[in-house]
Amino acid sequence: MQRFLAAPDIDFDAIRHELGVSEDYGADAQAEADQAIDRCVADRDDHTDLPVVTIDPPTSMDLDQAVHISADDDGFLVHYAIADVAALVPPEGALDQESRRRGTTIYFPDRSVPLHPRSLSEGAGSLLPEQTRPCVLWTIRVHPDGTVGDVAVRRSTVRSVAKLSYAGVAADAAAGRLHPSIAALPAFGDLRQRVALERGAVELDLPDQEAVHDDAGWHLELAPHTPADRWNSQLSLLTGMCAGTIMADAGVGLLRTLPPADPDAVQELRNAATTFGVDWPAEATVGQFLAGLPPDRPTTLALMSLGATLMRGADYLVLGTDRAGDPPSSPLPPEKMVHAAIGGVYAHVTAPLRRLGDRFATEVCLAVTAGKPVPDWVSRALPTLPKLLRSADQLAASADRASIDLTESVLLAGRVGQTFDAVVLHAATEHRPAQVFLGDPAVIAACDGSPPQGSQLRVQLTEADPATRTVRFAPARAS
Repeated sequence: MQRFLAAPDIDFDAIRHELGVSEDYGADAQAEADQAIDRCVADRDDHTDLPVVTIDPPTSMDLDQAVHISADDDGFLVHYAIADVAALVPPEGALDQESRRRGTTIYFPDRSVPLHPRSLSEGAGSLLPEQTRPCVLWTIRVHPDGTVGDVAVRRSTVRSVAKLSYAGVAADAAAGRLHPSIAALPAFGDLRQRVALERGAVELDLPDQEAVHDDAGWHLELAPHTPADRWNSQLSLLTGMCAGTIMADAGVGLLRTLPPADPDAVQELRNAATTFGVDWPAEATVGQFLAGLPPDRPTTLALMSLGATLMRGADYLVLGTDRAGDPPSSPLPPEKMVHAAIGGVYAHVTAPLRRLGDRFATEVCLAVTAGKPVPDWVSRALPTLPKLLRSADQLAASADRASIDLTESVLLAGRVGQTFDAVVLHAATEHRPAQVFLGDPAVIAACDGSPPQGSQLRVQLTEADPATRTVRFAPARAS
């Protein structure tokens, strides 16, 4: 495919250096990863006869999840195997401490910097095909109406039979040739998405802005989510809600929370829909309205971007102890434990190779469902995790934004004065300039003036500086 703009080379090392991100884990932590052994081998059930498969980007090697899903008259039976990182990382050892310092895998366009050394994250801990691996196996019954029935979680071993990709699964589904292990995935995903919207969930289908390298060099593109992305996300959401419920009912654990959207922000979205001439049925929730928008209209991207502003204030909540590790003085009200965009109690447990908190939340779920005390090393860590995770999330967002900003500025350098077609994502406010989106290259940048949100206009590039990673436009003058 011929790209409108491409750059032969972009160096992201400066961003890694600026952010202090490297693959130097220290000798002791690296040694623990290289020599990782399963310390829970005696506690495992054997499910290597269960033909689970993984669904990930084609180049990924840190495979956290493997799935087998079947349909019957009672609905769906989901087997969701999650990499058992806690069994491979010695509690409170050098690798544990190093992973707490990092908090998450950091992604750059040219490569990732993993939370754990690659010998673990892409080796001993990864659910690679045709490899017997330790896992935490969630078995969840979903009724025909989409509600959850029995939930079991236990340590096990599995052996993935195939490494699939999102695009491949979407293509196979369209052709009617899905792998037997996930033949029921589309029906399951559609059902759970419909139930989510009915309970008030908000699922933004914004495409990802990505810097991609091919034979022509680096370029920017929007990567829309495939149906397989959406189906697969329902597996993680289902498991995360089950985990959240287990911990909330037990009063101990680590939840992911989000307060309800500010009414003024919802009204702003409604006003924008009216301005654009987009109908918002009176009975439709925010989530139902956004899910029903036509994907091929420029106003949809603007409304989805505005919808993202409703999801502010996401945080982590520790149950069972306060920040000092003592029992809380009073129980939390249920509304403080909810993730508003999901429409229920929720926790991260499905990506322990890439996210620190998942390892600890999973251990709580294992202990609670087995009727055992939460391990001391987990109880000691829980009060410290929210601060670590917030910092890690901020670092990951900074790495992503800086990488995209650099790519935008390199691609557009030397083209100051040229004009482009754009859509206004956000109108100017007192505190920030307007933001416009260009289709090719897929650039999002500041724009001078006061162009109305959702409008299409011709803009002129006024600044593109790779040294400061800055790109800026202005409305083009009529010729």
